[in-house]
Amino acid sequence: MRHSSYIYLLSVCLLLARTALAEPDHELVYRLKASVVKVHAMTASGGHGVGSGVVVDKDTVATNCHVLANSSGISISKFGDSISPTGMIADWRHDICLLKFQYLELPAVKMASAASLHYGDEVFSIGFPGGPPKPQTISGKVRALYPYDDSLIVRTDAAFVMGSSGSPTFNQAGELVSLSTFKSPGKQAYFYSVPVEWIGALIHKEAATTTVPAEPPFWDLPLEARPYWMQVVQPYQSGDWSSLEKISRLWLTQQPTSSEAFFYLASALHGQGKLDEAQQAYERATNLQPAHIDAWSGLALLAQQTQQPALLASAEQQIQLLDSQAWPDVQQRLQEVR
Repeated sequence: MRHSSYIYLLSVCLLLARTALAEPDHELVYRLKASVVKVHAMTASGGHGVGSGVVVDKDTVATNCHVLANSSGISISKFGDSISPTGMIADWRHDICLLKFQYLELPAVKMASAASLHYGDEVFSIGFPGGPPKPQTISGKVRALYPYDDSLIVRTDAAFVMGSSGSPTFNQAGELVSLSTFKSPGKQAYFYSVPVEWIGALIHKEAATTTVPAEPPFWDLPLEARPYWMQVVQPYQSGDWSSLEKISRLWLTQQPTSSEAFFYLASALHGQGKLDEAQQAYERATNLQPAHIDAWSGLALLAQQTQQPALLASAEQQIQLLDSQAWPDVQQRLQEVR
């Protein structure tokens, strides 16, 4: 198989992250913004870090611990006022910290669960990307869900930048499902958020006595110690197919029914020209997760390359059903390589 053909496949998958989205209800967003705060962290050397946070319980704001790490002073700002917390509860490994206040007088949001999400669900985050004075809203779709530590890490295409760490991510009903936390490096970054379930598990824990991290967050461990769904990103995006195949097969030994592991294995096999095996892996991915649009896109290209019109028609139909707004661009790109 030609390398250029698979680069085209990757472009199709990345294209799907740029489709138009329905705007969340403006009145709902307005109400939710009352619960979103800017988080400030000062260092002993005079440095100033900024993040985002959300009120999750009475007098309690959730944010990412990495926003607060090693700080000598912490505050939040809202409606022009600056308020300092009276305490902090930290889960350094999962990168969630709760700031406790006295008489905060800001409404808490309603919490749902990351487990309630599905591939393709529309979500939106509210935070302070780049540190603007007012909170900004960014819409996106759920692109992947990764089982991790008794919950799910959520990957969306709601892009965020510095200042967004700790931004609440909401479902279309305005319920909190996760916190925007980290992204992969590079121009085609993946954006991850940590589940609201971890917040609930932390609320009644003991307060921290220091802002010095007890351990690094799981996403900042050495590469070989990170979850497989993080390890696959760089070889996938750079076209290092042999490395991607190795990682994917290791992933499958631990999670033999992971649609994501089968998708990356299919991509690795496809990139190496092992088309029969790649087709089997793509089909396994779509059987396990029928809404895996990237797997359907890979299968469509493979069907076209191997002249399987029935399979191509089926894959095209699924792509149209999953994301009708993406379909015209996918169709055009498929036609370009016919």
